[in-house]
Amino acid sequence: MYFALRIDGTAAYITVHGEIDYSTLPTLRAAAAGLPPEVTELVWDLHDARFMDVAGLHLLFEQPSPEGPPRKTTVTNLAPQPLRLLVLAAEANPALELAQLLPDTLPPTLLDD
Repeated sequence: MYFALRIDGTAAYITVHGEIDYSTLPTLRAAAAGLPPEVTELVWDLHDARFMDVAGLHLLFEQPSPEGPPRKTTVTNLAPQPLRLLVLAAEANPALELAQLLPDTLPPTLLDD
């Protein structure tokens, strides 16, 4: 797994290439934690992450450190398997804020399944 990081003003875009699992989780967490304080939005682009296990749920839903700045986190370009995992997690735990994590362009039918 490797990732690309792009910062555009107050938004950071992390594009993941490869699987998201417990062996890659520390690297991805470090990338997010190392963002400058002026970054208020973090976008995970998962177009090339075809597999994600529960470690991906931890990555996407964990709250930022209280010492760090508040950040809005969203996910874009989900492959079918990571998307299905997110939907299953939301079904199992309705308290997860899936609608805030996913971009507004996600077809509503995917959230209704």
